[in-house]
Amino acid sequence: MIDNGDVAFMIITTVLVFFMTPGLAFFYGGLVERKNSLTMMIYTFIAIGIVTILWVLGGFSLVFGDSLGGIIGNPTQYIFMKDVDFKVNPQYGPKIPFLMFFMYQLMFAIITAPLMSGAFANRLSVLGWIKIIIFWMIFVYFPVAHWIWGGGFLEKWGFVDYAGGTVIHVSAAFGALSSIFFLGRRSVLFKKPCGNPNLMLIGASILMFGWFGFNSGGALSGGMTASIAFTNTGIAAAFAMITWVIFDYCKTKKFSVVALSTGAVAGLATITPASGYITPQSAVIIGVMSAFVCYSFLNFAIKRNWDDALGVWGVHGMGGFTGTIMIGIFAQSEVNPITGSLHQFLIQLAGASIVAAYSFIITYLIFKFSDTIGSIKVSPEIQEKGLDSEYMIESDLQE
Repeated sequence: MIDNGDVAFMIITTVLVFFMTPGLAFFYGGLVERKNSLTMMIYTFIAIGIVTILWVLGGFSLVFGDSLGGIIGNPTQYIFMKDVDFKVNPQYGPKIPFLMFFMYQLMFAIITAPLMSGAFANRLSVLGWIKIIIFWMIFVYFPVAHWIWGGGFLEKWGFVDYAGGTVIHVSAAFGALSSIFFLGRRSVLFKKPCGNPNLMLIGASILMFGWFGFNSGGALSGGMTASIAFTNTGIAAAFAMITWVIFDYCKTKKFSVVALSTGAVAGLATITPASGYITPQSAVIIGVMSAFVCYSFLNFAIKRNWDDALGVWGVHGMGGFTGTIMIGIFAQSEVNPITGSLHQFLIQLAGASIVAAYSFIITYLIFKFSDTIGSIKVSPEIQEKGLDSEYMIESDLQE
């Protein structure tokens, strides 16, 4: 039976997750230089339209349709929203309309691909990005989401991911890592670590705000588990933020809004997969750990000369990966019927590794194929003058 309170809760969390997409646009748009800011933001905003169309036409069915061999959902079961109605689907929310579940999951799908764009900032044309979104959603996101959330083989193994640490962050970030190997290094590097600190901080604030819905909505009802996920989200973000600021201050002897924001996002990405399985005390440990792990891997990428422009792999990829395997250590049955053990840890490690490898390989192939049907790379000349002047209509450009 439909519970109107749970429906109201899910509407709020769905809106919060949607709000994260423009928040990501502001965050990335503020980090890059002004001459590339609008292009960076359109990378994110355009996904709202493209992914929604794909979701309605069959993406939802590929994720949540009856599993075909544990690999993909039945492509015609919910095609064009067939049988996605006001009735309850007990498997996906026993007290909310199936339509509500459809919309909540759509918001996750929308934000995933744009997470990648920060890694290859200034190196991909807008038309190239449109091709990438379409292919990537079909061949990476839809299968991975089905494996874990739609009854696929990883779910059958016992692999769990409460709110998308692997489905979203690992898949996007490891895909982003492979994309920078294909596109190569930027011809023109950022002159400053942040082009517009105010815009970046607004974006980070929106992301933090929306993340409470991102994680707590995974309960699909406004009960105990939602409140625990909500609490864990805030605690991990705070501990990660301050730990990161301490690291940065010890190095520079000054304060940075970039460090403040990056630390918070690292904590949020890391707590996401575990948020509904652990206690708040464990969230403290994961928050501090996320700062150590993500900070270290950001520096590792720099030392390896990987041009991950906005640190997507180090923060989202390794944060999501770490949080996923920590379920095998910190999960407690009084929170959710998952208990940390060596067996669970190995399942989590195997599942996250499979997704990371799959996304890395398939994303590289997608970039390579997309480039063969029309160049997707940005020339050094365009990088020098700025992508906005090349791809944006003149009336949109800043004075």
